[in-house]
Amino acid sequence: MGKLLDSVDTRALRFAVGFPVVLAAAFVYCASLLRPDLPEPLAIRWTDDGGAAFAPFGAYVGVGAAGIVVAGWLVLLQAVPLGRPVLMRRIMMGAGLFLSLFITSALAAGLIGQTGLADARQSRVDMTVLALGSGAAVSLGVAMAMVYKADRQWSPDDDRALQVAIARELDPDLARDSIRLWVHARSSVFVMIAIASLFPAALVAVVVPWLGILLVVLALIGAAFLFARISADRRGLKVLLAGVVPVMDVPAGAISDASAADVRAADFGGWGYRHHRGTAAMLVSSGPAVFVSKTDGQRLAVSGGSQASAARLADVLTRVAARARRGGVPPASGDGQPDAGVS
Repeated sequence: MGKLLDSVDTRALRFAVGFPVVLAAAFVYCASLLRPDLPEPLAIRWTDDGGAAFAPFGAYVGVGAAGIVVAGWLVLLQAVPLGRPVLMRRIMMGAGLFLSLFITSALAAGLIGQTGLADARQSRVDMTVLALGSGAAVSLGVAMAMVYKADRQWSPDDDRALQVAIARELDPDLARDSIRLWVHARSSVFVMIAIASLFPAALVAVVVPWLGILLVVLALIGAAFLFARISADRRGLKVLLAGVVPVMDVPAGAISDASAADVRAADFGGWGYRHHRGTAAMLVSSGPAVFVSKTDGQRLAVSGGSQASAARLADVLTRVAARARRGGVPPASGDGQPDAGVS
């Protein structure tokens, strides 16, 4: 239950659930005040020849109130999840308010149009009430969408950031002992992939559309695997292929040494994640890289982006490994460092 509440805007949830219910209750109360002046049964649909379809007062009011609640919930609850885009949540909040008020206005116009008549066949929807109610519904819906603050107020991420800030105050060197960066292949490689896939895919798609789409998808997947997310902190080294697939996870205590050097990807079997002559390599291009020696004798090689970022990554790994050997305890979660984009 706690995780569910963390994923929704509780204030918006209370409004989304409560407002249609209160509006429906107000409609039922106002309809009961008009009951002595209304015919029995009430008209719910009119035809061009003067006929009408009828329903008892209780059914008209009960079904109408249920429609207000259900329609309001269906739309307003779309604005509750925090994971949805802010603009979408604001639009859904305004649209839900408008829809609830519009349905109430239409129902009220039907009742007012029948007030004081003995036979409901002589009635019609009161257009003045409908126009005024619809106008108010539109204006209030737009106002709600504009003023509703859909931004997250406080979240588990804020709790973690607070813990990181406290840890930094207690340990000023924490920020120096962490680095996160993205590395990727050169832009010319992606241009080559686009030329080698999009043009053939366009020709193939003329005859077999699904095969052309498949070629494009495969090219996008291949391009994604020329990206890697590298993070190093007091817990150790982590490398995620395409930013999501974990390929390396080395605890700080298992690192004996780290150094930066220029490499040729062909010497390690090419781009991507490779095992070559006892070395596990995650290289997205030739150039600056970091070699990591483990205490069990194995070696790792990862792309370092630029020479400066590779040197900093090697320095951080060397420092955290030495700290781990001295018995330093890594923080429980996160280092709060922003990601650094590296070409």
